[in-house]
Formats: sequence, structure tokens, C-alpha cells
Amino acid sequence: MAEVEKPVPNADEVLVKVLGISVNPADWHSMRGKPLFSRATLGLLRPKHRILGVDVAGQVESVGSSVVRFKPGDEIYANLLDHGYGGFAEYVSVPVDVSSLKPSNLSFEEAAAVPMAAVTALQGLHYHGTIRPEQKVLINGASGGVGMFAVQIAKSYGPEVTGVTSTGNIDLVSSLGADHVVDYTRTDFVADRQRYDLILDTIGNRSAHDLKRALAEGGKAAVVGFTSVPKFMGVSLRGGKHIAMVSAHAATKDLELLSELIQTGNVRPQIDRRYPFDEIPAAIAYLEHGHARGKVVVGVA
Repeated sequence: MAEVEKPVPNADEVLVKVLGISVNPADWHSMRGKPLFSRATLGLLRPKHRILGVDVAGQVESVGSSVVRFKPGDEIYANLLDHGYGGFAEYVSVPVDVSSLKPSNLSFEEAAAVPMAAVTALQGLHYHGTIRPEQKVLINGASGGVGMFAVQIAKSYGPEVTGVTSTGNIDLVSSLGADHVVDYTRTDFVADRQRYDLILDTIGNRSAHDLKRALAEGGKAAVVGFTSVPKFMGVSLRGGKHIAMVSAHAATKDLELLSELIQTGNVRPQIDRRYPFDEIPAAIAYLEHGHARGKVVVGVA
């Protein structure tokens, strides 16, 4: 913990009093510098950003000279992945183009759980185009932070959704709306005879060959987040199949769409654990173990 100067927003930014934070894999990847190829963007020898934290929710305290969308007192949420991090603090300057009004039916901590994970799920699912009701969609890692949003978002478009998870999370994934749940400790979805029109791999632990086998003719797969090796840079395969590695980048339009889905009850953040502000290191350590069921959030008193 350290005292730092209070930020001053630029013309296109708002100063936010942070009231909720979400912990993401991006934070511990930045701390560890792993996988090694990530150091090209996260910092070669030490973390590029002094203050980590990309997901924030809070109240606007002041606005930059060119800001017209927000005013002091507005409750907003935002993602700072492409804008210097800085969310693990009492105040942070936030660009308006990665911000949206907070859904009124969420607390600040719940809202902070949304931007990174839900936008990643949304952009991964839509990378190859709009989901159609007649499709069969598979979510690998359906009980993780991204996966839980992916199941709900995919189901809102009407397709048949299958979630892949561990034994202890079967009921949880079913409760999110998945039509089928595969227990990976007992069944390998690749070896199964079922084939899918769209696969969203939130884990990155399957090879291109595995994903190809699980795809139907003309099927598409998107791999999101960090993988051990950058294997999926856009691979077209026989039968019209395609596999791509997708990097999510938050934008206001995506957050506004998610706000609509949340307000209508189609999507709801699932919180695994809550930590106080002075226990952020413990929150990151818990997430790094890889067994979080949903999101890990931090409250800022």
C-alpha cells in the first residue's frame, strides 16, 4: 500500500472515485511476466504499469473539458486494459470511450465484475459473426469468469449451448442456462461424437487439431485470453472450419449492450469471492490458482 498523487483527468477522461474492482488474469500475468511472449506488451523486465487493475466501477467526481456524456455523480463502470491499468486505487482517470453507465440493478462490486470478462466473452462469441438460434455452441471453461458470461450471452441468442466444466461445477453451469454440461474429468468433448458450429475456448488448453475435430463442417472456434503458446493466429482448415485467437478490447458500445442484457435479466455476474481493498494480493493469489468459480471482486470503502 502506498500514497500516490490523485489523478487529474485529461480532456476526454473522467475522474472516478473507485467503489468496486475486479481481479483478472491480466493482473497476475503482468506481475509474473508469463507466458514469456506477453512481456512484449506487459513489460520486458518488470511490470509496465505501476498500479494494476483494469476493471473498475465507481462514481464520477469530475470530468475533462471535452466530456459531455457524463457528469459528476454518475455511476459508471469501465475497463482500463488498453489505457494504462490503474484500477487498484481510490481514484483513477478513465477514458470515456471505454466507459458506460453502470447497470442500476448491480452493486458497484458486481458491476466491476463485468467489463473485462463479459466483453471478452461477447467479442469471442461474435468474432465470427452473429450467433444464430439453429447453431450448436460449446463453451470450454464454462465455470470461469469469462465462461460464465459466455454461457449466458450465448443462450440469450437462442442456440443450443454446451458448457465444459469440472464435476463440482455441473449444477452451477446448468443454472446459467446451458442445455448440456460436459464433465471434462469424465468425458473429452473432442472424443465425443457431438460436433459444434461455434466453440469458445476460454482456457486455451486444446490444440488446433483438437478444436478442428470438435467442429462441424463450416464451424468456427475462438480462443480467448492467454495461452501457453500463441498457436491460434487465424487458421483456416478444410471443410470451411476456422480457428482464431481473439484479444478483447473494451468499447462503450459493448458495455452498453451488456448493460441491456443485465437490465433485462439475461446476464448476471457470478461472484466467487469478495475481498477488502487491503487484501488485493490475496485476491490475485486466489485467482492465480485457477479454480475460481466466477469472478473475484474487491470492495473499496
